Amino acid sequence: MSEETNPIQEPVQHDRAYNEMMKLFEELTLKERVVKTLNGLNQPKDSGDYKFAKLQIQLMAGPILAVLIPMIGIGILLSLQSTVKTKDQVFAVEVVDPTETPDIEPPPPPEEQVEFEPLDTEFDGPVDKFNPEVTDVANNEPLSPKPAEMNTVAIVKSPIVMRGIVGSRSPGQRGKAISAYGGSQAGEATVMRALRWLKSKQLTNGSWPGQSTAMTGMALLAFLAHGETPSPDCAEFGPTVEKGIRFLVDEQDDNGLFRSKDGNNYAHPIATYALCEAYTLTKNPILKTAAEKALSVIVRGQHPNGGWDYNMKQTPRDDTSYMGWCAQAVKAGHMAADLEVAGLDAAFKNAVNGFKVNANPSGGFGYTDKGRTGLSGVGVLCMQLLGAAKENEVSATLSFLSECTYSFENWDKQPYKGASPVYYWYYITQAKFHAGGETWKSWNKQFQPELIKQQVVLKDAYKDAKGDLRDIGFWDSPSNGEHGNAGGEKGMAKHYEKGVAVQGETSDGDRVQMTCLSALQLMVYYRYLPTFQAPVAAEEVEAPAVDDDISIKITR
Repeated sequence: MSEETNPIQEPVQHDRAYNEMMKLFEELTLKERVVKTLNGLNQPKDSGDYKFAKLQIQLMAGPILAVLIPMIGIGILLSLQSTVKTKDQVFAVEVVDPTETPDIEPPPPPEEQVEFEPLDTEFDGPVDKFNPEVTDVANNEPLSPKPAEMNTVAIVKSPIVMRGIVGSRSPGQRGKAISAYGGSQAGEATVMRALRWLKSKQLTNGSWPGQSTAMTGMALLAFLAHGETPSPDCAEFGPTVEKGIRFLVDEQDDNGLFRSKDGNNYAHPIATYALCEAYTLTKNPILKTAAEKALSVIVRGQHPNGGWDYNMKQTPRDDTSYMGWCAQAVKAGHMAADLEVAGLDAAFKNAVNGFKVNANPSGGFGYTDKGRTGLSGVGVLCMQLLGAAKENEVSATLSFLSECTYSFENWDKQPYKGASPVYYWYYITQAKFHAGGETWKSWNKQFQPELIKQQVVLKDAYKDAKGDLRDIGFWDSPSNGEHGNAGGEKGMAKHYEKGVAVQGETSDGDRVQMTCLSALQLMVYYRYLPTFQAPVAAEEVEAPAVDDDISIKITR
């Protein structure tokens, strides 16, 4: 090719900026880099040498400062430490046994302690029954367990730390409450005999004789009041409680109702009450579901004016006796705090109005009107539990009940009329306990020794968890008209008519009811904190970590 077609290429002439940039990539030794940096600082600021020097200073500043600043900080701290005078300090350390239950602050002790003389509880006497104005009560039918899948759900391991209104049931707290509120060792021994008798009467399917749902609910309430749960720490009664819970849960239909029920369905609110308390003490999720379904039935059955009628029917009739169990169930559900039941809070507040419907202006509560009956204690207690202890109806009725006496022989010599004294006393004892003061002290002097004395004791009739023989005991009503739960073995009971002892027939079902109602009275000291003492974090229930949870098997 000619030179014209293939001219000689001249070397590329790069501009000044390009040449300055390429200098940045030259490989220099450390010494050359330092010299070049120092020289560059003296060059014009728009020159490449100056920019190179500036970049090198920025690159070297980071590592230098990263080392230098911490060293300066350490030096400052060391200099400060040398100037501060140290002073020895002594700290008091308390070693706490983790198995002990934290104390709750006890109320001031009563001004006067009740002392009891030794009582002879070994007397022979048969037994009796109950009927809180219940009609057409159906006898329970034997239940045949159906094949079912076994579900295992964790129950928080005891000891459970129970605070708030149920705080005194905790192990270690019962004794403090008994001492503070006028109980006695004799009373607690009587309770243990009753619980052992109840355990001996539990049927193989987990229920108790009599109307199965209601009597199982009542028996569970008695064990739960003593702080007994399905836990390895409750070795003597834990399996008994677990079997009772299993029975109730298995008896419940999907609509929340229990299959076995009496004619007026007292069974439903009583069983609901027991399930709510069982959930509060165990936090078992299966019990949560069962309690929510059962409570929903009660909430839906409440009248707009706050009352309830038999079978939770929407009628103008407000039955104080039936309302009592519904209100106690609602209170127990409200106490559990985390049950999710639509309308529960509203039902809790409105229930007070239901009792006021049957309140007598002069004090007392009627059965379905403004009377002054043995159900007066029902109205007082439930209003106290529902937060209305300071209402006029309560104070007026407590004044009316001040004339009551606690005597099996003279059960019919009361300011009110009625043939179910143990049932009435169950409410009156709790109402006076929550009233406190002289009202409680004077009543406590009557009821506690009388109940201890009237327990029918069977010597060495039971083996405890250790195999030792123990006494057991039960109660009969002093009234031959207090009945309604026939079932189980029959026996003879001692009753009183105008102060004269007479013999009559009774059954295990009647005795279960009388024993539960009586034992719950002797556990009044620790079953609930008195409502006049406002509890801190009333609904709180704490428990240890669940790593060592036990299980309860619910048959579905």
